[in-house]
Amino acid sequence: MTESTPLPAPRVAAILLAGGTGTRAGFDHPKQLEPLGGKAVLRWSIDAFDAHPAISLGVLVANGDVMAAAGDTGKGWIYADPGIERQQSVGHALLALADWEDEALVLVHDAARPGLTADVIDRLLAALETAEAAIPTLPVPDTLVEQAHGEAGEVIDRSALARVQTPQAFRLGILRRAHAAAVEAAATDDAQLVRRLGIAVAAVPGDARLHKLTYAEDMAILAGLLGTGTMRTAVGMGYDVHRLVAGKPLWIGGIEIAHSHGLEGHSDADVALHAITDAILGALADGDIGDHFPPSDPQWRGAASHRFLAFAGERVAARHGRIAHVDLTIIAEAPKIGPHRVAIRARIAEILAIPVERVSVKATTTERLGFTGRREGIAAQAVATLELPEN
Repeated sequence: MTESTPLPAPRVAAILLAGGTGTRAGFDHPKQLEPLGGKAVLRWSIDAFDAHPAISLGVLVANGDVMAAAGDTGKGWIYADPGIERQQSVGHALLALADWEDEALVLVHDAARPGLTADVIDRLLAALETAEAAIPTLPVPDTLVEQAHGEAGEVIDRSALARVQTPQAFRLGILRRAHAAAVEAAATDDAQLVRRLGIAVAAVPGDARLHKLTYAEDMAILAGLLGTGTMRTAVGMGYDVHRLVAGKPLWIGGIEIAHSHGLEGHSDADVALHAITDAILGALADGDIGDHFPPSDPQWRGAASHRFLAFAGERVAARHGRIAHVDLTIIAEAPKIGPHRVAIRARIAEILAIPVERVSVKATTTERLGFTGRREGIAAQAVATLELPEN
């Protein structure tokens, strides 16, 4: 009796989806290009697949700018154009694998989950030895309730629920069938399409480090999970004052307020935005508004102060930090700031691209004392709290 020759292991391909714009994250570039621990978010997944001995080919689904940022890889990678929806992007990747046999294995992964480990890949591939498809899942630790009209309802039994992650693993032929059958149907992941064929999907333990980058705040969570460094809190204070003069528009907090007088200055003299700008620059230990926008430079004559504040916000982003809170106090006898407070908060939040809940705007008077009490000018002071990575 002769021993049978073992069958060769099936080929394994990785599909990395990096075609989304990630607008909810609020970055000025696709979220998969946001730096994390010294490299772009999507590079973490590329490196994880490159390092795994079972992966023989990768398909990066991305546009040209993202492809260029991905750089060289240790294994052969090919590229596919992203679609409008995730399902179309996977379909394009499958076309790129047209010459691969149905028995091959494929891992479909979202680039927004940089915490991919070899252990998760191993568990998925092991599951495919007996299953047609497999996904990583985590238990739901929180209490779940139904919710309607802002009110909590009945508690939902979480014991039968799980959080689904990527990568999701499939026999290539099964994934092809699932996408071919779903031309007129949509799904948020590929496992849903496979289940619609009546095929069981195995679940393997996931990993908390596969946290998904959706909002800017997720970067701090990922940095902690992936051990890329700790964050420190930095606080800065800003103060500004300008004289009130007749015949000029009055800009405070990025909005124009109807008043008999306006503020005199080289730019539009918005004391509120100037104070916040200096507070942010102070927290960064990056000089003050005059260092970056000197009054001696004619290009800033009459400039809108939102440009200065947006610049300060960009300096925070360049340091891979975040603006945790802004507290502004406007000191004026007139006009009354109260009726404009909501609009000022919203405008500051818009300029800095942060939630309005992180912006506080207050107003006070000096009880008719001093230059503000005599209505000769308006002053503002601000405190900015930042979270910055440790050097």
